[in-house]
Amino acid sequence: MKPFFKRNTCRLCHDNDLEHVLAFPATPVGDEYVGAERVDDIQNIYPLDLYFCNSCGLLQLLDVVAPEIIYGEYMYQTSISLGLPEHFQKNADEMLHRINPPPGALVVDIGSNDGTFLRAIQNRGMRVLGIEPAREMAQKVTDSGIETLATFFSSELARQIKKDYGESAIITANNVMANIDDLADFAEGIRELLAPDGVFLFETGYVVDLIQNSVIDNIYHEHLCYFRVKPLVNLFNNHGLEVIEVEHISTKGGSLRGTIQMANGPRTVSSSVSEQIALETRLGYDNAEIYQGFASRMDMVKKELLARLHDLKTQGKTIAGYGASVGVTTLLYYYELGDILTYLFDDNPSKHHLFSPGHHIPVLPSHEIHDKKPDYIVVLAWRYATPIMQKHQQYQEQDGHFILPLPEVKVI
Repeated sequence: MKPFFKRNTCRLCHDNDLEHVLAFPATPVGDEYVGAERVDDIQNIYPLDLYFCNSCGLLQLLDVVAPEIIYGEYMYQTSISLGLPEHFQKNADEMLHRINPPPGALVVDIGSNDGTFLRAIQNRGMRVLGIEPAREMAQKVTDSGIETLATFFSSELARQIKKDYGESAIITANNVMANIDDLADFAEGIRELLAPDGVFLFETGYVVDLIQNSVIDNIYHEHLCYFRVKPLVNLFNNHGLEVIEVEHISTKGGSLRGTIQMANGPRTVSSSVSEQIALETRLGYDNAEIYQGFASRMDMVKKELLARLHDLKTQGKTIAGYGASVGVTTLLYYYELGDILTYLFDDNPSKHHLFSPGHHIPVLPSHEIHDKKPDYIVVLAWRYATPIMQKHQQYQEQDGHFILPLPEVKVI
């Protein structure tokens, strides 16, 4: 197994008119936090550069890390991500009310993770099946009563599921499509498994929000694609499917929720599709210039943050970070914080007493802030800065300071 390879064509339209628009430092796999026994290991790093396809408009990574490396021991869990369990409970209710499948119809979730979404659907009378390549997680979820196949979704798997379980009334893929290299095979698999009157629903990160809200911590090796509506419409049209509705939602720093049916299916195509494409065009997302401008803006933020942190270090101040997620690895490397931060604090027990990918910064439980008492804490989990700072008001009352690195540098 090669650890990674580099494409030379767009993964959506297969053209080679690709323009390098964002240069990020190479990083290890973002969620490869290690134990004390590996703290002296040198971890592999992989390129993390973004390219814009001038033919179809897809923003993407061309360097593909082998999925077995990323997902074999995958640590992320939906159930511990702030706000996501509630989001998926609500989503399950809305989805079943809107689509109204018959009781006991099959619902397949691609990238089902810890089964949070499927459990909500099963509790509402549906037959469910998960697909999750993280082996231990898939087994654990199966043991809990949500049957989960420990593998990657493909058109071949779709044919096998159809044979063993029947056609699917609903297929879902929440925060999965951006992670897929072979988009053509993925779309073929959806068409193969979907019932004639069925629907495929997805949520995926939205590149417009990434750029407008400076969500650079959503750029990492798992996320191969940074979607907007127009390229997605082209993808599904090419495989006998059609996008019938899109919705702009706030999860994960800004996402798209899409509804797909068979081409010329029973449901009406909503005006939301053409309206969102028109908005993207009006904002300039059809051109590479907007991404190059974003790169320049992020470079200015980086220079300001580093200037402040180096000044604090010169004064003898101690500086830690808050957050130990996959996206934090991107920020640590992009901002060159490996030699600046003494600790990372985090609320997730599965990360406690591990060491960050590559830099091997120790991760401590967040309550140890009051023992270590750093002078400053850089909130790397910056989108959750408000609840984090509310939780640690005592730290601020004792002359501690938080630093927000995005969307602009701010000391609190």
